[in-house]
Formats: sequence, C-alpha cells, structure tokens
Amino acid sequence: MADEQMEMAEVGSTLVTSESRLPPAKPPNMFERVFQPCLAELVGTTFFVFIGCVSVIENVESAGRLQPALVHGLAVAVMVACMAEISGSHFNPPFTLAVYLCGGLERNLVLPYLACQLGGGVLGAAMAKLMTSREKYNKAHGAAFALLQSGSPIGGAVFGEISMTCLVTTVVLLGAVNTKTRSPLVPFMVGCTVIINILAGGDVSGCCLNPARAFGPAVMSNYWSYHWVYWLGPIAGGLIAAALVRLILGDRNTRLILK
Repeated sequence: MADEQMEMAEVGSTLVTSESRLPPAKPPNMFERVFQPCLAELVGTTFFVFIGCVSVIENVESAGRLQPALVHGLAVAVMVACMAEISGSHFNPPFTLAVYLCGGLERNLVLPYLACQLGGGVLGAAMAKLMTSREKYNKAHGAAFALLQSGSPIGGAVFGEISMTCLVTTVVLLGAVNTKTRSPLVPFMVGCTVIINILAGGDVSGCCLNPARAFGPAVMSNYWSYHWVYWLGPIAGGLIAAALVRLILGDRNTRLILK
C-alpha cells in the first residue's frame, strides 16, 4: 500500500511539473538582433521628427515655446516607452554614441543606428512638408533651426546646445543604462527633461539637442545657416555626459576609475 501511494505521488508530481514547465526561450534571431532594432530607430526617429516639425510649423504665436516644448517632450516619452525593449529608443545620434561608450550598445549597431536616425530625420521632415501649407512651411523654414542669424550670440547658442544635451543624455544614461540608478520611469524623465530644456533655452539656440532633428528639415528646406551648431553642440554634450557617467556617476560596473 505504501509503495502504491509513493508511486501515485511520483506520478502526480511529474504531471504537475510537466504542466507548469515553460518551454525554453528561443534565442533572438538575426532579424531581432540587428534589423528590427535598426528599423525601430528609423520608425521612431521618423515620427519624432515629423511631429516635432509640425509643432513648429503650425505653432500658434500666442503659445510661444510651450507648444513645441510639450509636443517634443511628450513625443519622446511615448516613443521611448513603446520601443525601449526593441532598440533602446535612442532616436538621437549623441544618445547612441553615449550609450555605446557606457557599454549599453554593441559596436556593430552604432553605425546602422546613426544612419537610420539621420534617414528617419529626413523622412519625418518630408512628411511634415507634405502635411503643412506651403506658406507656413516656408515661413518656418520647414522647422529647420532658423533662430541664429548674423550677429546672434553664437557662442551662447553652442554652449546651450552642449549643456542641455549633456543634461538630457545624463538622464538617459542614468535612467536606462547605469544599473544602480536604472528606472522604469525613464520615458517620463527624458520627456520632462526635453520639455524643460526647450522652455528654458528655446529662444537662445532653438534647443535642438539632436542632429537628426536638425538634419531632416535642413535637407528638405535647403536651409543650412549655422547648421554646424546643431551637430557640434549635441555631440559634444553627449560625449561629456558619457564621461561623467564613466568617470564619476556610474556604478562599479560602469565606472572606469575609483572602484
């Protein structure tokens, strides 16, 4: 009798185990490891630049900087929340460079990400041109950054782009890459940082913070005045943020010194 009960218990435990056992997870294939993340960067950057450009072209004068600030910040938050598990939701070349330097991205994805982001910037700007009236489009130079003119304080604009990009990139690195400070609220954090940056410095440089956001409208409207500011400033700011995390703010796995 005892032997029969033992056999029944063994059978029961086997049945329970087999029912609750999950099939082993399949390793990601080539599409999921390379092509899908790159396509996510292309699609995400396209819609971010599209929405951002339209918000500038169709901006109501009485709204001032508030309308573009809210649109850019909320668009970033939504796209980051949707695609973070696919590509990391960079949508910005300085973010990609900084994340790679902090160990959050494989080397073979850096150049494809950058190409997809710039291509997405052009596609998004083209979509904005198709949607808006020619009069408003021309008046806003296609949402290219036309704020800087001859006699403008170029040094202040460059410094603004560096410092504000450094701030938002630091938020990205600490919120999404650094293990000790990683947070599920990172989409909200990055979106809010974009909003406060545009509200604070929008009248100084336009607060681009993203060469892909500047490149697309410049191509579509053929407006290149002081375009270099929106490459030099954001890239320098992203590199400074990466240095801060690697040398000072990162956890022991991320920090290079003082471990």
